[in-house]
Amino acid sequence: MNNSLTDFLNVEIKPLKSKESIAEAQDLFADYNYTHFPVTEENVYIGCISKEDADIYPSHKTIGECRYEFDRFYVRSEMTWLDVLEEFAKNESNIVPVLNSQNKYIGYYELDDVIKFFHETPFLREEGGILVIRKEISGFSMSQVAQIVESNNAKLLGLFISKTETNFVELTLKISQSSLNEIIQTFRRYEYEIISEHQEDSYLKNLKDRSDYLDKYLNI
Repeated sequence: MNNSLTDFLNVEIKPLKSKESIAEAQDLFADYNYTHFPVTEENVYIGCISKEDADIYPSHKTIGECRYEFDRFYVRSEMTWLDVLEEFAKNESNIVPVLNSQNKYIGYYELDDVIKFFHETPFLREEGGILVIRKEISGFSMSQVAQIVESNNAKLLGLFISKTETNFVELTLKISQSSLNEIIQTFRRYEYEIISEHQEDSYLKNLKDRSDYLDKYLNI
């Protein structure tokens, strides 16, 4: 894949300014299907106003007057697409502002573009095994998931958040090998629940074999 995620950096629409009216934010949300949009003050990013807040506030007020309701999330231009995707999911947004290493606002990513990038990644193009895991949101991190996979001499070809609940997150992983049993056991040791079923999951197989043996013994 020749593209990098920064090729999808969007600068088509200028950020909203804090001195502009709520009515201008309402117009933007009416024209574009965004959940949030970045706001700057004297060319400095100060947060995102949500569509919900723009709909609630009186149209004659300035955007800056509702700054205490802003969602202050962003990504940096050097971040990996996995980390960027995580920010979309954590903030339930279809847009995320991008800052450079000097904290300067340089544009935004749209979720649709990141998904397009995702479709060009090895996650879909290369062969491997698929694993779906689940854990409490407060107890997981992308870096830990990658470390677990790589500690078992495999490569994480891709990962995305396939489902979120109130307290739990479900992750779909693509791993560079189809033999996933050792990786599954490691995830269990770190208290991840295995959602997908695999014939090679010897842990469950052993439990079932022992249960069957016990049933036969009790029925003698």
